[in-house]
Amino acid sequence: MSDINSGEVVCSQCGSVLVEKAEIAGPDTHAYTTEEYFEKTRTGSKSSLAWDDMGLSTLIDSKDKDAGGNSLSSEIKNTFNRLRIWDARSKSDSTDRSLRKAFTILNSAKSKLSLSDTIVEKAAYYYRKILIKKMTRGRNIAGMALASLYLACREANTPRTVQDIADAGNISVKLLSKHVRILIRALDLTVESYNSAHFINRISSSAGVSEKTVRCALELLEKTKENGFALGKNPVALAATVLYLACMVNSEKLTQKKIALAAGVSSVTIRNRSMPLIKILGIKELLTKHAIV
Repeated sequence: MSDINSGEVVCSQCGSVLVEKAEIAGPDTHAYTTEEYFEKTRTGSKSSLAWDDMGLSTLIDSKDKDAGGNSLSSEIKNTFNRLRIWDARSKSDSTDRSLRKAFTILNSAKSKLSLSDTIVEKAAYYYRKILIKKMTRGRNIAGMALASLYLACREANTPRTVQDIADAGNISVKLLSKHVRILIRALDLTVESYNSAHFINRISSSAGVSEKTVRCALELLEKTKENGFALGKNPVALAATVLYLACMVNSEKLTQKKIALAAGVSSVTIRNRSMPLIKILGIKELLTKHAIV
């Protein structure tokens, strides 16, 4: 006789255990909540830094029945009631509350910005580090959590701007930028700039730019990097500028205002970036030929 729950093969006559840890050949079960994980799955829920208890929580069943399905005695019921109370109290300290609030914000931003689990895991890792350093005291939890998410996006080279994450978390860009600087200093991080090429595809899809113009913008961006003009420049503003110049080169009628709205920058920024870029890229004659400059 085999026991599926314990993975043992037992003699039906004498009760001796013949095989231990036997493989179960039956189908896997699916669980969609924490309770179902403990009831149905063989190994329990997965471990994750993005959960306040990392998936290792204690769950005391409220059915008051033993493994055989028999009701417990009144004395044992009172014991388990006290255990449930102390289990709930042990999860109500300030650290647990901070983690629960921060990870709720991270999961909400994840769905709004279409981010991967890997990025959220990295953001949770950063937040746990600053929580250990006690740097969340007196500071905005949402600001620290979203700053961790922004730095995780930067490390994974996933193009999400400060404005994008601030809008997803419903906080101001000023507050988010302040907490990003705090985290960089506290964790001693070296943050590299975004690749402007990623923003070109994003802006072009929002503004409705043709594929030919997008390829031209990517070529202009490569020339810009070769000339060293891209160093220290805002990658979003640079992407919007080269895309605007590519539209002019290909006689595609898109205004600075439309591209600026798609990129989330001002028309003045694109105009100020355009003038030196036209000289550096040597496309003034080409633009004059199309009667644009």
